[in-house]
Amino acid sequence: MSQQFVSERAGLVGLARRVIELWALAGGLLLLAIVLANAYSLAADILFKQPLRGDFELVTVGVAVAAFAFLPYCQITGANVTADIFTQNAGPRTVAALGLLSAIIALAISVLLLWRMSAGLISLREYSETTEVMGFVIWYAYVPIVVSLALLAIACLISVYDSVRGVKPARRPTPSRGWTCASVSRPGTSSTRATISSASP
Repeated sequence: MSQQFVSERAGLVGLARRVIELWALAGGLLLLAIVLANAYSLAADILFKQPLRGDFELVTVGVAVAAFAFLPYCQITGANVTADIFTQNAGPRTVAALGLLSAIIALAISVLLLWRMSAGLISLREYSETTEVMGFVIWYAYVPIVVSLALLAIACLISVYDSVRGVKPARRPTPSRGWTCASVSRPGTSSTRATISSASP
């Protein structure tokens, strides 16, 4: 039963990691599309004096959505900015304990942001606020941001679990009863002799 539980948990963690990776990839594609749109707007302005209407709003909204999409991936891969100068001489368990503390703080912040962004999404949906030039409905952008924060909370939970495993002391292997067989060669000769000994705890 315990092995089945561990296997199911590992499968869920693997699925969460895969979803987070795909979500970050989607954010990268969105950022690439924004760069191409901005380049097109600049070229159209230089050549035809007709830039893309509302390009500044497009960049503002798109970059915000893409940036939030990267947060879960940065958390689960440990790609956040860290000051390693303070831990370069620390032991593995100390580093893991600090990682656990940072993961707990990140989890609390992600839950707080998820709560407030969800409240902002509900509020903006009621008022249907739009951007000035493009008329883009702002609450549409909040949907992927809320999804990103939910994935960030899941990534922080996985980080907490991984850090707890690193803080726990490793179990010492227990000696087992049985017979061991080894071959011993005499110095200066080519003959070998097998020895059998018993091991007891």
